[in-house]
Amino acid sequence: MTERRTADTASTPDRIQDVWGPRRPFARSSHWPERIDQQLAEGVAEEDVDRWVRSACVLCSNGCGCDIAVKDGRMVGVRGHADDPVNRGRLGPKGLFASWQGMANRDRLTTPLVRRDGRLQPASWDEAMSLIVERSRALLDEIGPLSHGFYTSGQLFLEEYYALGVIGKAGIGTPHMDGNTRLCTATAAFALKESFGADGQPGCYGDIDECEALFLYGHNLAATQTVTWARVLDRLEGPEPPVLVVVDPRRTPVAERATVHLAVKPGTNLALMLALVREVLANGWADDAWLAEHTIGLDELRGQAEPWTPERAAEECGVDAGDIREAARIFGTTGRVLSTVLQGFYQSAQATAASCQVNNLHLLRGMIGRPGAGILQMNGQPTAQNNRECGADGDLPGFRNWENPRHIDELAELWGVDPLVIPHWAPPTHALQLFRWVEQGSIRFLWISATNPAVSLPELARIRDILVKPEAFVVVQDLYLTETAALADVVLPAAGWGEKTGTFTNTTRTVHLSEQAVDPPGEARSDLDIFLDYARRMDFRRTDGRPLIDWHGPEDVYRAWQECSRGRPCDYTGISYDDLRREGAIQWPRREGETTSPERLYADGRFPTHRDECENYGHDLLTGADVGGEAYAALAPDGRAILRSAPYTGPHESPDEEYPFRFTTGRAIHHFHTRTKTGRSPELDAAAPSVWLEMSATDAAERGLDDGDLVEVRSRRGRIVAPLRVSGIRSGTVFAPFHYGYWDAPPGAEERRPTAANELTITEWDAVSKQPVFKTAAVRVALIEKGERR
Repeated sequence: MTERRTADTASTPDRIQDVWGPRRPFARSSHWPERIDQQLAEGVAEEDVDRWVRSACVLCSNGCGCDIAVKDGRMVGVRGHADDPVNRGRLGPKGLFASWQGMANRDRLTTPLVRRDGRLQPASWDEAMSLIVERSRALLDEIGPLSHGFYTSGQLFLEEYYALGVIGKAGIGTPHMDGNTRLCTATAAFALKESFGADGQPGCYGDIDECEALFLYGHNLAATQTVTWARVLDRLEGPEPPVLVVVDPRRTPVAERATVHLAVKPGTNLALMLALVREVLANGWADDAWLAEHTIGLDELRGQAEPWTPERAAEECGVDAGDIREAARIFGTTGRVLSTVLQGFYQSAQATAASCQVNNLHLLRGMIGRPGAGILQMNGQPTAQNNRECGADGDLPGFRNWENPRHIDELAELWGVDPLVIPHWAPPTHALQLFRWVEQGSIRFLWISATNPAVSLPELARIRDILVKPEAFVVVQDLYLTETAALADVVLPAAGWGEKTGTFTNTTRTVHLSEQAVDPPGEARSDLDIFLDYARRMDFRRTDGRPLIDWHGPEDVYRAWQECSRGRPCDYTGISYDDLRREGAIQWPRREGETTSPERLYADGRFPTHRDECENYGHDLLTGADVGGEAYAALAPDGRAILRSAPYTGPHESPDEEYPFRFTTGRAIHHFHTRTKTGRSPELDAAAPSVWLEMSATDAAERGLDDGDLVEVRSRRGRIVAPLRVSGIRSGTVFAPFHYGYWDAPPGAEERRPTAANELTITEWDAVSKQPVFKTAAVRVALIEKGERR
C-alpha cells in the first residue's frame, strides 16, 4: 500500500484525444519532471478509494509504475508513480483505461469449459484438469515428449514462465516450446546475442535525457510506447533538443518530428543500414582504437558495406541519397546517439542482419555503455523479457546456451534431472515450426496460454485449420473466450493483472513487483496455480524421487528463479520481493550482497562473448546456419563484441503486375495486440472501433479512390475489406493495423467481412531469429463501395 498523490490529469476525453498529455519540457542531462496521471471509474472520487495497491502497467514494454485503486473489492482505477524511473508518474491511454477496465469486463471466463458434442460447455476444474492430464499421459506413453507443444505469451509473470519452462524442459522434455514473443521480440534477443554474446538491453530510458541525437529504426514510438514518446516530446520541447532521425515507410507522429525521415520501401532495411555503415567507415568517423581493443569482424563488415553507396541504397530503398548521407553524418559526428529498434525491422526481411547493423554503428563509434550513447533493441510486450530469461520460449533459462554441455549440466543439477531429459540435441522449435508440427500431426497436444494466435499469426486461414484438426488436443487458458479459445478442446479461466502477485521485467531490465489487489472472478485461477496443478497431477519427479516442483506460491518460484539466474548475465540474486516492495523498481543484474544495479551494460567495453559464457555461438546471418562451438572458439571473441554482417537479398515477396502494392502491418495508439483488453475499454474501443487501410494520396488518386471508400485488399493468401484512409504513407505501400479479429460486421450489416490484417501475410521468417515476416506481402486494391454511399 502506498501514499496517495494528487493527480495532474484525470479527464477521460483529454487523455483519449491528447494521447501523450501536457508537456513538461526539460534540458539535456536534467531530471525529467514528474507528472502524475490518474483515471478513476465514473462516479468514483479519490477519497472513495479504499486502498491503493502497488503494481506496474502491462500494456506495453515500458512497465510504467502505478497504483491500482480498489473499492469494495473491485479495481476502479489507476494512477502513475512519480518516483518510478520508467514513467515518473505518467500513464498512457491503454494503461489509464484498459489495464483495469479489461479485468472488470462482464464477459470474463469464470469457469472451465470442455468440448462435448462439438460445443464448449461448462465443467469443473477437476474434470477439465483430469481430461488434460489423461490426454497428456497417454500421448507421452504412446509417442513421447515430442507429442507435446506449449505456446505462451509476453504477458505472464516471471514466476509463471519459469514454472512452465521447468515443466516443459525438465518434466516433459520437449523442445516444442515458444511464445508470441517470437512475433514481437525474437529479433531483439538474437541481435543482442549475435553482437554482444547475450540478451539484455545495453541502454536505459535515462539515455533519452542525455542523448544529442535519437535514431528510431522501424519504431513508431508514439503508438507503441506512448509514455516514452512523451519523454522524447518533453526533450524536443526543451533546451538542446536531440536531432531526430526516423526510418519508417509511414509518416507517423514520430516521423513528423524528424530532422531526417527515411521512408524506405518495406523489406529494404538492410540495404539502408549497410549504406550508413559504409558512410561512417568511409568518412573516418569510426573509433579505430576502441574497435581494435573491443571488437572483432571489422574486415568482413567493411567488405559487406563497401558496395552500398548512398546512391545504390537510395535506388533500392526508394529514398534520397542526400538524406542517407545526412543521417550518416548525424550518427558519425554526434557525441551521444541513442538508437531504438522495433517491429519495422524485426518483422521485415533479413531482420537480424539489419538489426545487428544498428549495433555495429554504435560499436564503430564506441558509443555503448555511456549516458546518452546507447542501444534499445526494444520489446513489444510487457513481459517478453521474462519469457526469454526463464525458458518458456525457445531459450534456456538464465541466458544459457543449448549447445554448451556445461550449461545443460548446470540446469540438470539445479532441477535434479538427467541432462538427457533437457532437450538440447537440436535448435529449439520456433513458433511457426511448432504450428507446422501440429499441422503435420507430430505435435498432438498443444497448450496455449495468454495469447491469441488465431489473430496474431500469419496466414490466418491456415492457422484456423490447424487449431481445429481432430488429431490435435488444444488447451487454451485466457481471460476471455478469444478467437483462439473458441476453437479449443479445453478452456481454462485465468486470473489477470491485479488479480495475482508476481514480478515482471520491462525492456530496460527494470523489475517490478505487481501485488494482488482483488480476487479473480468466479473460479478463475492464476496461470501459476494452473501450471502447478498440472505438474502435481502429472507427478513429475527428480532422479532422487522427490517432486520436480514443490513450490506453493509465486515467491517460492521467484526464489528458485533467483538461484537459476545466479552467476548469469541476468543475475537476480540481489533482488528480493522485499527489495522490490521497498525500492519499487530495480534493474538487473544485481547479485547477492549488492545494493545497486548498473543503469547501462558494457560500460567497461567487456562483453559476455567468451565460449563458456555466451548465450549462443552465433549464426550465418544470411542462411541462419549455426556457427558451432569449435568455429566460435576459433574466432576467439573472448570478451569482445562481434561485428556481424550479411549480404542484402531483399524482401521475401515483392510487388508484381498482379499484386502491385507492398502490404505492411503495424500498431495503433489506442490498442494492444488483439484487443483482448483494450477492445473491452469503452473509451479505447470508441477511439478505434474497427480496422482501416492506408494508401498515399498519389496511389489513391490514380485509382479513383477517396478517403472513406470501402476497399478490398487481396494477397495470394486471403482478403480484407475496410474503409480507406489517405495518409502520408510512401507511395506503393498499403498499411493496416493488425489488432482486429478476422470478422467484423458494422451495425445493421447483412453480411460480415474479413478484417484481420494477418489474413494477407506470408508464412516466412527471418533466417536467424525465426521471427515472422509481417511487413512485406504483395497485394492488390479494389474499390468495393464509394464512401458517400456508406
